[in-house]
Amino acid sequence: ERADRRQGQAGQSTTPPTTLVSRTCMCRATRRATSSPMKKTGESYNDTVEVMRKLIPTHVVFNGKVCALTGKSALTAKVGENVLLVHSQANRDSRPHLIGGHGDYVWETGKFSNAPETGLETWFIRGGSAGAATYKFLQPGIY
Repeated sequence: ERADRRQGQAGQSTTPPTTLVSRTCMCRATRRATSSPMKKTGESYNDTVEVMRKLIPTHVVFNGKVCALTGKSALTAKVGENVLLVHSQANRDSRPHLIGGHGDYVWETGKFSNAPETGLETWFIRGGSAGAATYKFLQPGIY
């Protein structure tokens, strides 16, 4: 039965794709969080000023949207496929971490002319910098 599931028409593999889930989609609600949008332009002013003064974000976003790379928008890869992950950070230091795997080759500073580090579980990206890593997915799952 298992062999039947893996073989599709004309011997094509039907192994389910691996899903890359951004677990860094941290949704930190403010004390006055609301599910309804603001009705007037100035209505959010006090909350916005408080967040800006304390430098405490309410959300950490990817592609400009909360949870942009989860659910139906999650990135997918096939088992055995090599994937290049590029992580750029505009203003804060960050530490990308591939849950369930390790970066096969990691360029923390994004310079491909430098020799990559290998087998890193977490790597450090400085604010205002970018880095890259490759990973070969060895088994299906959510990473």
